[in-house]
Amino acid sequence: MLRLGAHMSIAGGLPRAVERAREVGATALQVFVKSANQWAARPLPAGEVAAFRSLAREADLDRHTLAHASYLVNLASPDPDLWERSVRAVALELDRCRALGIPYLVVHPGARGADREEAAIERVARALDRLDLRGGRGAVRLLLEITAGQGTALGASFEQLGAILDRARSGRRVGLCFDTCHALAAGYDFRDAAGYRKTLEALDRAVGLERLRAFHLNDSKGDLGSRRDRHEHVGRGRVGVEAFRRILRDPRFRGLPMVLETPKGDDLAEDRENLRVLRSLARS
Repeated sequence: MLRLGAHMSIAGGLPRAVERAREVGATALQVFVKSANQWAARPLPAGEVAAFRSLAREADLDRHTLAHASYLVNLASPDPDLWERSVRAVALELDRCRALGIPYLVVHPGARGADREEAAIERVARALDRLDLRGGRGAVRLLLEITAGQGTALGASFEQLGAILDRARSGRRVGLCFDTCHALAAGYDFRDAAGYRKTLEALDRAVGLERLRAFHLNDSKGDLGSRRDRHEHVGRGRVGVEAFRRILRDPRFRGLPMVLETPKGDDLAEDRENLRVLRSLARS
């Protein structure tokens, strides 16, 4: 079964995100579990936690929901205080995911600033080893997201992501989230059959396809190698519909959560249209 959905606002409480997902017929969901632009996090009321878990289970979204970490987090930072604060912030979000029954937390590796790439990779690996990534019942899988490579951001190459996972003792418990906009902007051309095969072979060599656990299905305003993290609606950007069709029809990815992170208004009309396009591509 295809698991297609979108990032939904938690305005009005986390249960409202599930309700919004149901309004557009989503079979996957992404949320923030706290404010994305603040370090502080309000306590989660027990009633809100219970309502979220109940609604997600009723909507068959409980095993197909992603949380996205705060934008402030920088696990590659050369600033010791910011690095420490980032590790604690991700640990808090993992705890909130466990409480809410959310199985995945997506995080960007971070930016190295003026420091060397090698040192930044070591810092991200060290951060992963500081986190509680235990398995078992109720476990939350941390997913590193491929980035567009703006500025000094890590994660724009599969090799960087592979190096992080190889150096972290806990690396085997960390997965990958493939963002289509970011991958194109980072220089991976997967828009035709040969490019798609080549890109996935490169990912398999550097990281392992078995680590791929989720997709962000975003078209891109920027072209190949632009390093621009600017999302566009499906089929209206530089990625194009054929790339999405290949991902959606690839049996290796059937059942993985695939979510939109595209602009939209309060009525969610854009989500409805993008999901309609994706479903039609999967069928055609």
